[in-house]
Amino acid sequence: MNIFDKISQKLNIKSNKTCNGITNPIVGDSDNKSNEFLNRMSKNAINLYERQCDIKNFTKLALSNPENTLHNKQVEELLKDGVFDPLEDEIIKELASNKELLRDLGLE
Repeated sequence: MNIFDKISQKLNIKSNKTCNGITNPIVGDSDNKSNEFLNRMSKNAINLYERQCDIKNFTKLALSNPENTLHNKQVEELLKDGVFDPLEDEIIKELASNKELLRDLGLE
């Protein structure tokens, strides 16, 4: 079990202090202040881990093959099949004048 799993388990499940005779060092016999500190530290570690994963995924996407133009072909096929382009001026005007949409967004 890796560190991330241990931390997420600690945050999600309040387990017993011992498991098969082994004391959990995170829970331990400490006062509330140190447990609160560990909880905040665990949440911070999870946030840092998620941020690191986001950065890795973005970097992978940003540094992908720039010569791959498959996405352009897919968009062209969608437009040929009758899917409208949401960035066309007429579509934007229709959305801006749609009373139901404006009411739902609380703008009217």
